[in-house]
This record gives sequence, structure tokens and C-alpha cells, in this order.
Amino acid sequence: MSVFEAVVLAVVEGLTEFLPVSSTGHMIIVSSWLGIAADPFVKTYTVAIQLGAIASVVVLYWKRFFQSINFYVKLLIAFVPAAVIGFLLNDLIDQLLERVEVVAVMLILGGILFLFLNKIFDTQVQGEKEPSNLSALKIGFFQCIAMVPGVSRSAASIIGGLSQKLSKTAAAEFSFFLAVPTMFAATAYKLLKYYKAGNGFSGQEISVLAIGNFVAFTIALLSIKWLIYSVSKYGFKIFGYYRITLGIIILILIYSGASLSIF
Repeated sequence: MSVFEAVVLAVVEGLTEFLPVSSTGHMIIVSSWLGIAADPFVKTYTVAIQLGAIASVVVLYWKRFFQSINFYVKLLIAFVPAAVIGFLLNDLIDQLLERVEVVAVMLILGGILFLFLNKIFDTQVQGEKEPSNLSALKIGFFQCIAMVPGVSRSAASIIGGLSQKLSKTAAAEFSFFLAVPTMFAATAYKLLKYYKAGNGFSGQEISVLAIGNFVAFTIALLSIKWLIYSVSKYGFKIFGYYRITLGIIILILIYSGASLSIF
């Protein structure tokens, strides 16, 4: 993987990680279009650059991370379902990551749901600002749905927050906060598997990882700010239309004989 390809993937990660459009799905699609070979380093890189993205959350909301112990209790409660289910279903998840058509179908289904979110949760514009411990647990289970590529971790956790009567802004922000332990654990687990398989990082690969994380961090800062503005002003329909359009385009390409698999 060249530095250019690494930067492109990092831009995609930063743009899509916190938007409800599936960052994993976009990474698979872009990797396929660029023809990037899915060797062990590439697979690890696409997960490791999430560290840059979650660092943007800590920087933007640093005061919240020093707010209270209760803040961390809620994050831990919400994190547990993904930690357990992700560990148990890791091999199945890896298999699903190889299926671009799964990404396309999930993008479309999620998009259809997003078209109706504004109506479903219209009365919750002035909803709760913080989830209870029980609500945090329920949001954590919603997040697990995103283990299917194309669903979107952000989308699943935001919908989970809305279902617990959080305001749209609060649901989006809790999704950001929940990303920190979830993505950190996913990255640490991926790196551990990488080393256990007897792999290591060359000097060039370390440089690529550093560049990728910096780019993902910078782009994610802008992406988060835009999402909060967009959701508070327009709701979620724009993401629904985007997901449906992209999903249909992918299916057309697949069934027209285009190669969209990087595996």
C-alpha cells in the first residue's frame, strides 16, 4: 500500500467514522476501487487509523471526559455488549467483511430507516441530554447491530440513543463518546492478533500508520462538527438518501460484472 492510498483511506475513515453511513463499508468500497491488496498490514491499517478518529472526540469534548465518574460508568455499561459479542463472533464478522453486496444491502436498508427517523423521533427534539445506566446498556446492544458491514456503528448507536428519548444532538454525542472505548478495544485486539500471527511493522509501515492517523484525526474533527450542525438543523434524511443511492450504485456495479471485492 502506497502513502497515497493510505492517505485516501484515512480521509475516508475521518469523513465517515462518525457519520451514519458506515465507515467500514466505505473503506471496503474504496479499497476495492483502488485495487489495494488485502494483506495483513492493510487489514490492520484500516482498523488502526480509527485511533486518529477517536482522538478527535477526546480533543473536541475533553471537558466531558473530566466531568464525572458516572460518565465513564455509562460508557463502560454501553461498551460491554459490543466487547462480548464482538469477541464471540469475531470470525463471522471477518467473513462478512469480505462481502461487498452485504454492505450495499445494509446501506439501502439503513437508508430507508433514516428517511423515517425524523417522523419517528420528531417529538424528541428536546429530549433527554444524558442516558440513564439502563438506557446506556440498551444503546450498547443497538451498537452491536453495526457488526454487520454497511450498518454503521454511528447509525446504530444514534438510533439507539433516539429510542431512549435522547435529543438528536445528545444521541449523536453519546455515539461519539461510545466510539472511544469501542474503537480503542477493536484496534488493540486487531494489533494483538497481528503480532500473534508473527507479523511486525517495518519503518515504512510505522510512518504510514502515523500519517494515516494524523489525517484521520484532522478530517474527523471537521466531520464531527458538521454532523452536529446537520443533525440539529436538518435531521437525518440527507444520510438516508445518500445511503440508498450508494447502495443501489454498488449493486448495479456488482450485477453488471464489475469487480468490487478486495479479497
